[in-house]
Amino acid sequence: MRKYTFLLITVLCGSTPLLAVADRLGAELDSVLRVLDATLNEKEVYVAQKEQRIAELKRLLSLPGMTPEQRYDANTRLFEEYKQYLPDSATAFMQENVKLAGQMGDAERTEKARIHLASLYAVGGMYIEAADLLKSIPAADLPLPLRVSYYDTYKQLFSVYPESGNSVRSYGLYRDSLLGCLDPASDNYKIVYAEKLTGSGRWQEARDVLLPMFEQQQGDTHWRAVLAFSIGETYRMEGDYDRQKKYYALAAIGDVKNVIKENVALRLLGMACYETGNVERAYRYVQQSLEDAVFSNARLRTMEVSEVFPVIEQSYQQQLSAQSERRFFLLICVGVLSVFLVVAVVYVYVQLRRITRFQRSLAAANKQLHDLNRNLQDTNKALSEANLLKETYISQFLDLCSLYIDKLEKYQHTLNKKAMERKLDELYKMLKSNDMIENEVKELYDVFDHIFLRLYPNFVAEFNSLLQPDERFELKPNELLNTELRIYALIRLGITDSSKIAAFLRYSATTIYNYRTRVRNKAAMPREEFERRVREIGNISL
Repeated sequence: MRKYTFLLITVLCGSTPLLAVADRLGAELDSVLRVLDATLNEKEVYVAQKEQRIAELKRLLSLPGMTPEQRYDANTRLFEEYKQYLPDSATAFMQENVKLAGQMGDAERTEKARIHLASLYAVGGMYIEAADLLKSIPAADLPLPLRVSYYDTYKQLFSVYPESGNSVRSYGLYRDSLLGCLDPASDNYKIVYAEKLTGSGRWQEARDVLLPMFEQQQGDTHWRAVLAFSIGETYRMEGDYDRQKKYYALAAIGDVKNVIKENVALRLLGMACYETGNVERAYRYVQQSLEDAVFSNARLRTMEVSEVFPVIEQSYQQQLSAQSERRFFLLICVGVLSVFLVVAVVYVYVQLRRITRFQRSLAAANKQLHDLNRNLQDTNKALSEANLLKETYISQFLDLCSLYIDKLEKYQHTLNKKAMERKLDELYKMLKSNDMIENEVKELYDVFDHIFLRLYPNFVAEFNSLLQPDERFELKPNELLNTELRIYALIRLGITDSSKIAAFLRYSATTIYNYRTRVRNKAAMPREEFERRVREIGNISL
């Protein structure tokens, strides 16, 4: 059991770095493919730049007085622009160079033009013409740079020449001859040698040669695209789909930016995408590769793409059909769900209407309750005020009664004393005098004024605010209330009957009525509203 547990832990721990590497590789591949898609969308921009360069070179040929050497060099530059873009146009310029070199009697330039022409024949599927042309060139007499081009063209021919039985052997022989002519320290030697290692199944050794060269390259040059394609080939031979797609995509980006229509990377990338189940990308890349092959009239590339395109297109159409069926099914589901949604919306709407009506009823009930609470508060306030008034007046009444009883006892005692002493004149004079009554009345009013202003300390100011500015009362020094204010103080306490007010103030009812009328005429508001506003004056404050 311990043995199996240890093995499980070892596998899990060892798989963690592998998962991290796989995630990183997947992210890199997605990023490269997005760049490729964006580059393909902008391919017409690069084509326009290419056409502009070609047009400028063609303008050179139209200049008068050009020597054969100058025309030869201009044709060579146009050949370089056209050879992987429009090989037929490149062929025409090389055929002209063969004639120009013959006119100049320059054997080296003649053989150089013929070698270039043979490479174009090989690309265009004219294998016999290419082979015959190369056979007619004396390899032993060629200078080293031309011998390199000669063997490289032969290698290129046998990589595509459908000669049964001898193509692979001939390809290997010319590749070895090419390696024998190249400087082992040169980049050309390294890439041809890596190609040999790849063909021998030594893929890691090939990558050890190619990857340092690739990492040293800057920008999306054609040479960098060639290196990326060669690295992708090692991973294709090894069966590593993710890495081969990454490097084929990098090569395809370089091909698009350098307007290489005679390309292989995009087709192989599409096939790798197809093998890994990404049919949509496979169809898009292979279709683009077919368009490029047809545009450049590259017969070999057109045949290669034509072999795989129908299969990928059929899978793509089947995928589209399946997607259409799924969309139709989803559309039906959406339709059914829409019906349910409409029903649900109607139901919710009805419920919301009910809730709204209930909320309105509840709001109305709350308002009524609020009004009732406010009325209850007003009633409680009025009751509190009445209770406080009663308590205050009862207390003052008891004090006043006690005071009057004491005064009556003293007055009775004084009268008894006068009677006992037989001071009848003084006794008669005291009984006849009104001074005591007037003093008591005055004291009663003072007590009333003090008690009332304790209950309503702002009464005078608030009462004056109800009058016209020039009709307001100004009290004398040490005067708390005058007769008019005392009348309306009684009204504020709820005593509105003029006869009762007259009895308290010891005036006639007519006099009280006249006082009230005069004051109402001074009001700053309608007369009928004045006394109601007086009854609302003030807050209780003790």
